[in-house]
Amino acid sequence: MSIKPKTIFLDMDGTILSSQNKVSVQTKETIDALRAQGIKVFIATGRAYDEIEAMLPEGFKVDGFITSNGMAGYVDDTPVFEHSLSLGLVEDVIAQARNHEIYYEVFPYGAPRITLKQDQEYVLKEVSEPKPDGVEENEWLSRKKAVNEEIAFREGLEGKGFSKFYFFARTQEKIQKWGDVLQEMKKDTDFTLSKSSNHNLELMVADVNKASGIREMLEHFGLKNEDTLAIGDSDNDLQMFDFVTHSVAMHNAKDHIKDVVDEVTTLSCDENGVSDFLARFIEKTVSHS
Repeated sequence: MSIKPKTIFLDMDGTILSSQNKVSVQTKETIDALRAQGIKVFIATGRAYDEIEAMLPEGFKVDGFITSNGMAGYVDDTPVFEHSLSLGLVEDVIAQARNHEIYYEVFPYGAPRITLKQDQEYVLKEVSEPKPDGVEENEWLSRKKAVNEEIAFREGLEGKGFSKFYFFARTQEKIQKWGDVLQEMKKDTDFTLSKSSNHNLELMVADVNKASGIREMLEHFGLKNEDTLAIGDSDNDLQMFDFVTHSVAMHNAKDHIKDVVDEVTTLSCDENGVSDFLARFIEKTVSHS
């Protein structure tokens, strides 16, 4: 890369997160060094804002968070934009998920994610041991933590707005069939679908994705899409890759992701690949005594 980035956008899962869903201190320190040089660094993730803090090392700071695949943006814990799914769409999707016994989580703003209590039995069954061979470790750990600690199993929906749905299935065949059902629903009510693995789908407001979230965040700061760099690893990063000036895939990304980017990291997410890649942009001063 011949230019030094002015603004950097980092995915979380499979990128700055290890397979154990943690951000390393080394990654934090690299981001600190970049920001000290005036380079703005943002997180651009499919995760909801309330999920993120537990995964970060103490003192982790960035300039902002683009969450739920572009549905919301936060600076210093303050929302700077939010998009919301309509209550009618949320109710219709839940009814269809129930008909097909699809694991779902719906994310209200400012409240725990919800799965309706009447769906709890089949949702828990979907994440019962043993882990299916095709499911990646970080996704399985996230689903186990969700059902044990994070999902509020409620009698009814609560919240003033909803950022997204997350769907999961033990088999690729089941999630693909569910995707076909959602595509049929799109004929009546438009929305955006995204995935970060072969076992999940996420549903957001129409025309919302990481790229649209980045555009809104740049506008908030009065920045242009100039010398921007993004690092990610999966399908929900594709619009982001297309939008920024320079796109980078993780070493652990699938081949079809690596084929569309400008560069690939040398190391994986479990080897601090992001920190290793970004280190080239840190100006190091060597003092001689």
